[in-house]
Amino acid sequence: MSQTVADYMTSTPFTVTPKTLLKEAVRLLSEHHITGLPVVDDDGTLVGVISDSDLMWQETGPDRPPYIMFLDSVIFLQNPARYEKELHKALGQTVGEVMTDRPIAVSPDRPLPEAARLMHEKGVRRLPVVDENKQVLGIITHGDIIRAMAAS
Repeated sequence: MSQTVADYMTSTPFTVTPKTLLKEAVRLLSEHHITGLPVVDDDGTLVGVISDSDLMWQETGPDRPPYIMFLDSVIFLQNPARYEKELHKALGQTVGEVMTDRPIAVSPDRPLPEAARLMHEKGVRRLPVVDENKQVLGIITHGDIIRAMAAS
């Protein structure tokens, strides 16, 4: 029998809402030794993910986009809108201002290797587990995949 996401996911994970203060999210991450949280709306529907990577902007700030000066004009060599988005993250005070708002999720019936492949391809360390209505059922992490590998 093939292993599924449901076999190894953490059920009923800690969640936050977009209105949650960053200070509270950081406290949850620190106290529970986790690196990310699903972000849900008032109905429990997945709307984002906040991770330790998202919070790094709070400490480091964004890198300014490269530019050149030409005849008293600034010419950006990268899209300055990206810098503005990163600056907004660095100055954010709520989860909604800092979270990744296009979360990648998986259903509980998916094979575990498929979830591992999705994490690897998308460069994420956790996947919220959702039902057909995007209600959060759990979360699966790199650690869960490693535990499954060790158990087999």
